Amino acid sequence: MIPPDLGSPAERRLLRAFRALDGGDRDTLLAFAEFLHGRAAGGDADADTSAVQAPEPVPEPRPQQETVIAAIKRLRRVYPMLDGGKMLHETSALMAAHVLHGRAAAEVIDELEALFEARWIEHRDAAD
Repeated sequence: MIPPDLGSPAERRLLRAFRALDGGDRDTLLAFAEFLHGRAAGGDADADTSAVQAPEPVPEPRPQQETVIAAIKRLRRVYPMLDGGKMLHETSALMAAHVLHGRAAAEVIDELEALFEARWIEHRDAAD
């Protein structure tokens, strides 16, 4: 039982849901929460904000067994010039399709890569 003095009703509901999940689903929920927290904070909490943003994408190879969260982080490193806030709705929708609707990670990552590339092309063309 969760003590009633442990946070708000929403926090208690979240804790109950978290405790009801198995290990893998707990990891996914934590990763999604960290993703949302990073977006709310205006960026990845682990990112080096002193780094100069490159004007061109710097490709990174896609790992064999990449998670959707790891793919988003990789794509944010590859395309640091893109405004994550402007892409939040689309990125979150794809993340939700994976986490909530069970779409395969590889399929969602393919769409994320296409999304980031399309936004990069728009960004590049707007600068010209």
